[in-house]
Amino acid sequence: MSRSNLVPLSPQPLYVQIKDALRARILDGTYAPHSQMPSEHELCAIFEVSRITVRQALGDLQKEGLLFKVHGKGTFVSKPKAFQNVTSLQGFSEAMSSMGYEIVNQLRSFRIVKADRHIATRLNLPEGAPVAEIHRVRLLNREPVSLELTWVPEAIGKRLANADLVTRDIFLILENDCGVPLGHADVSIGAILADDDIVEALRVEDGSPVLRIERLTHDASGMPIDYEYLYFRGDAFQYRLRVDRQKPRRKAR
Repeated sequence: MSRSNLVPLSPQPLYVQIKDALRARILDGTYAPHSQMPSEHELCAIFEVSRITVRQALGDLQKEGLLFKVHGKGTFVSKPKAFQNVTSLQGFSEAMSSMGYEIVNQLRSFRIVKADRHIATRLNLPEGAPVAEIHRVRLLNREPVSLELTWVPEAIGKRLANADLVTRDIFLILENDCGVPLGHADVSIGAILADDDIVEALRVEDGSPVLRIERLTHDASGMPIDYEYLYFRGDAFQYRLRVDRQKPRRKAR
């Protein structure tokens, strides 16, 4: 990786070429997670470019989340984030296992409670109706990555009570054990600051930003059957989706 790899007359600016070269080295493991990057001075010598050019490349990689800076120590490679696409309805374990991750669940609580007005409205139940409330921590490669709070109607909850909630997704249990075909989910994504429960469950600092997913899942007939809040560590996980630009069709003449 040197000046000889750069193309001075390329339509791509030199900083973009350097950024692409460094990104490739990060992604192929040449620069391992949490390892220190060469200094700006070293990169200037390697690529034979100015410090401004190097800083622009490093700045872009930092914006992409591939690098992070530690004041007084230098620039380091970020730990890759696990991700899940939201364009298909999948449970967390179902999605992560297909990507080679090890998933373990910690069942924190399972109880029957009276639905408050908000939960009852979301599940289309009378206020005060009994629902099963399930709290689980999802561990990705043995590190806590999400806190999952789930509410389901009591009839479904009684069946989940006898299921293996430590190793299996609720979605798969609903479909395979309960015979409930899933239809669609309404998903809302936002961010909050970690409270005491999230701090304890995910081992993050008090007030750390976490990703909050609100998801209401319906069965194939459109009946709401699973309402949940998913709290993800922002430094370890991200949701991804593809958005296509829909072009208006031309009217036939």
